[in-house]
Amino acid sequence: MAKILVVDDSPTELHVITGYLHDAGYQTITASNGEEGIGVAKTEQPDLILMDVVMPGLNGFQATRKINRDAALKHIPVIMVTTKDQDTDREWGMRQGARAYLVKPVGRQELLGVVSEVLD
Repeated sequence: MAKILVVDDSPTELHVITGYLHDAGYQTITASNGEEGIGVAKTEQPDLILMDVVMPGLNGFQATRKINRDAALKHIPVIMVTTKDQDTDREWGMRQGARAYLVKPVGRQELLGVVSEVLD
């Protein structure tokens, strides 16, 4: 089963999203900010990363850009999962290398559908 890294500074969001993923049979690991997310990605080599945008320190756009420029990480797909819902935010996220962009609050079916699509 796929291992998914969830990067979000909100304990509530981490709980909800990892709950959806666990119920669907995925293994999860978490990080609470962009810098920690990059470190965990390097050591754990997850199959997929779900990345929040608005976080202290390194934000999700910056972290996604770093992941996509790192030879050891660029093979890992990133899905942005954020409250930032403007078209410019979506476009910027995709330019940083995200494979998909979901707006919170994200429903179980929507999240699992996109995760399944990106992992295929």
